[in-house]
Amino acid sequence: MGARKPNISDVARKAGVSNGLVSFVVNNRPGVAPETRQRILDAAGELGWRPSPSARSLSLKTSFALGLVIRRKEDLISADPFFPAFIAGLESVLASEGRVLVLSVVSDVAAELRTYRTLAEDSRVDGFILTDLQHNDTRFKLLEELGVPAVALGRPGEGVTVPCVQLDDTRGIAGVVEHLVGLGHTRIGHVAGDPAMVHGGRRRESFDAAIAEAGLDGTLVIETDFSAGGGAEATRRLLDNPHPPTAIVYANDPMAVAGLGVAQRRGLRVPDDLSITGFDGTDISGYVFPALTTVTSDPVEWGRVAARTLLAYIANGKADDVELPPAALLIRESTSPPARHDGAFPAGVPASARGTAAAHK
Repeated sequence: MGARKPNISDVARKAGVSNGLVSFVVNNRPGVAPETRQRILDAAGELGWRPSPSARSLSLKTSFALGLVIRRKEDLISADPFFPAFIAGLESVLASEGRVLVLSVVSDVAAELRTYRTLAEDSRVDGFILTDLQHNDTRFKLLEELGVPAVALGRPGEGVTVPCVQLDDTRGIAGVVEHLVGLGHTRIGHVAGDPAMVHGGRRRESFDAAIAEAGLDGTLVIETDFSAGGGAEATRRLLDNPHPPTAIVYANDPMAVAGLGVAQRRGLRVPDDLSITGFDGTDISGYVFPALTTVTSDPVEWGRVAARTLLAYIANGKADDVELPPAALLIRESTSPPARHDGAFPAGVPASARGTAAAHK
């Protein structure tokens, strides 16, 4: 058998103090003389001893974990680059603080609420980060009942007082529409996200307002679930319109990339025949052809700021809201002046590209 691992008693014996004093030092509690604290830390370092996370959790009545519950289908999570980047930002802060992330992916509201309740009542997390805020979101009432701190991505509705980390994406959507109008587009479609989500509805409202301000037709809008598949189907429907758009604004990059593929399979030249824009500024958007004009945000920084804000809330009982830099338009190669007018495709585009619902569904 290998050598016995050192324990708290070994450290106490080597430093000439009690086990309780060692516990005070490793848990950063006050009341220990600086020279005694250093002697204990030196003894622990020489012996290679570290307190177990479970022992520290019992001592400090903390789990050293934060919770993230995502209610989306598994295929949507795997296909959306936002969440891996956001989680990387969370982990970069938690790792440096000696904490971990407890992640749960659920498919429906009942499972979501049950997961929050179980994690809280079992003391498995010290707080939650809430994403994909819903209108009349029931999670806030539940967490208030459970007495668990939380931080929201985006501003909750009236009567909710948890700290929030938010980003103004209205300027980004307005900037996209202004850019396309400036290029000469008068028929601009929009593939919107889930209207039940606060950010999905807000991006739709921003698009509607920008189109109305430009005096253009605002009926070319199809709502989806933010998935690439939903974006592809919405693109087919828009292109099958007797008077199809010359530009399409997508509510996220995965849908825009899917729409780009649909357009190119139909023989359309992007951006000559159809301009396409995305949202989120994901890494892949710069490597597709043509590179995607998009609205940039920084999900890694969202994760970092959300983690810091929640840790501050847990430690101090309060935390300020944080406003991230607003989303900004990044112009690349997928937008240009329209090459067709009056709702008709230009000469030379094959008949199959003009499409019928029967041919392309």
